[in-house]
Amino acid sequence: MGAAEEIAEFAALLGELKQRSGLSYEALAKRAHMSTSTLHRYCRGDGVPADYAVVSRMARLCGATPEELVELHRRWVLADAARERGRRAVAPAPGAGGAPAPQEGAPPVSVPAPTSVEEPAHRPRRKHWPLIAAAVALVVTVATALTLDRDDGAPSAHGTAPGRATAAPLTVSTRTYGWDDPQCEGKYLVDRPPAEVAPPVMGQDVPGWVKAHRAVAADEQRVALTVQGTGDEAVVIESMHVGVADSAPPPAWNAYLGSSGCGGGVETRSFDTNLDAPHPVLSPKAGQRGFPYKVSRTDPEVLYITAHADTHDVHWYVDLQWNSAGRQGTIRLNDHGRPFRTSGSRGRPVYEFLVGGTHWYRDA
Repeated sequence: MGAAEEIAEFAALLGELKQRSGLSYEALAKRAHMSTSTLHRYCRGDGVPADYAVVSRMARLCGATPEELVELHRRWVLADAARERGRRAVAPAPGAGGAPAPQEGAPPVSVPAPTSVEEPAHRPRRKHWPLIAAAVALVVTVATALTLDRDDGAPSAHGTAPGRATAAPLTVSTRTYGWDDPQCEGKYLVDRPPAEVAPPVMGQDVPGWVKAHRAVAADEQRVALTVQGTGDEAVVIESMHVGVADSAPPPAWNAYLGSSGCGGGVETRSFDTNLDAPHPVLSPKAGQRGFPYKVSRTDPEVLYITAHADTHDVHWYVDLQWNSAGRQGTIRLNDHGRPFRTSGSRGRPVYEFLVGGTHWYRDA
């Protein structure tokens, strides 16, 4: 099945649920916190939501059954992966025209920042960030860094190792900030005073904000891994293991509350890991079963990892072990070729930016 067909199948089920609900496009869009034109695009197959929470919210408003929610999630995973493949196919190679590829150590992107910081005598009551049409969870696709036969040994922390490489019969896409509800708040450590930190952003704008400020996920980080086979033959995901590339005391930076946090949504395959432990392990969340899982081109899986850190600043990665038709290998998963990074923020000053405000307030 091609990309167009996968997107069309997702749109067809979404449109069917909308039609069955009896709600107009305007009424459903209003309840789902999006524009009418955006909802039209999704139901026509002209666009695919980058965040499943948006899909789930629409489906529940339409009265979808649990079985329909499972099938809608499967179709969304396929459509989202197809959309991402299309985006990568037309993206220019670094240095081949367009914007130059970012260089290590390059100065951060210039962003607007508030001009003052105040300590209010009476702190205003905290408000939740409103859901808006553009507030979709970001999708940052990370190419699988390396696949090796097990006889070749484990890959190094930098994604290279001696031996013969084997093409894996699966692909993995990673959302580095895989929060399902863009209304919730995350926390980030930034080595800047409040006056030099731009207001928090939502959804697809988070990666730019993080990169511009060289921000680090504080206390916990949720990574979503979409694993999909490249053919009809089943691929068994035998296990995943957390590896630590480096661990140090947390940096003495300020903590800022962002607008992309919490969990929730579809968590059929969810794991926690404690990065403060000498040897972090992945533990299934309550009620979830562990490995193995099977995937194919038509039956993907989304695996969620919530990494916690309290007393350390940890650079980490994930090794995914697979086997299929007598072949086996390991894929190293990371953040654009670099380890994920999660740090504790205990004892650091915490700032928040209230809705409608003009500057950061000291929260703690």
